[in-house]
Amino acid sequence: MSAVFDSLSRFYASSIGKKILVALTGAALVVFVLGHMIGNLLVFAGPDAINEYGHLLQTALHGGGVWIARLGLLAAVGIHIIATIQLTRQNRAARLDRYGKEASQVSSKSSRTMIWSGLTILAFIIYHLLHFTVRVGNEYNSAAYKTTLHGEEVHNVYKMVIDGFSWAPASIFYVIAMLLLSSHLSHGVSSLFQTLGLATHRTEPLFKKLGHAFALLIVVGNCSIPLAILVFGYGR
Repeated sequence: MSAVFDSLSRFYASSIGKKILVALTGAALVVFVLGHMIGNLLVFAGPDAINEYGHLLQTALHGGGVWIARLGLLAAVGIHIIATIQLTRQNRAARLDRYGKEASQVSSKSSRTMIWSGLTILAFIIYHLLHFTVRVGNEYNSAAYKTTLHGEEVHNVYKMVIDGFSWAPASIFYVIAMLLLSSHLSHGVSSLFQTLGLATHRTEPLFKKLGHAFALLIVVGNCSIPLAILVFGYGR
């Protein structure tokens, strides 16, 4: 057991170990972001569609499945951010010249702001969980947010989403977070392939375009919900 722990500690202490952890947790978060967006877009299919989806999530593994997913999400985000910060510090120290000045390095705006956008996204995830999941500071757990689906009383996710994004501060914060997430994804997705050794000199431009396209898809898909509700009055 000690030998395994020592091996894992040495792996994490190395630069390549941190890069692989960042890439793997990033891949998991990319899959989550895509799945979460697809689920949220069910609001445009009507109340029954998103309420059935929400009920499925809430009852999976007798209610434990959704909390396993939430805790896994927070763990992945935490590991991703901590490893990224430590990796950035290691890289910065390695680039210092003998006069103590940091050597110049060409990097994109997205890559230079990865840590700050990541921390902001973490703050948004916590707020989003408090707002829509734990439902702090609202009445989303009240009888007003119950409905009937196939003869069974379920939580009215549709009404919760409509009412939640009808509040301008929540919608504005959501859109800002999605723009930052888009910036994060545009660089992160392409870097993921490079870190895992899947990108070559010839395919690197393709993976960069894939990163930009995926980021655009996520920001348009996610922002369409609060904008449709707040600006165009969808569902109200």
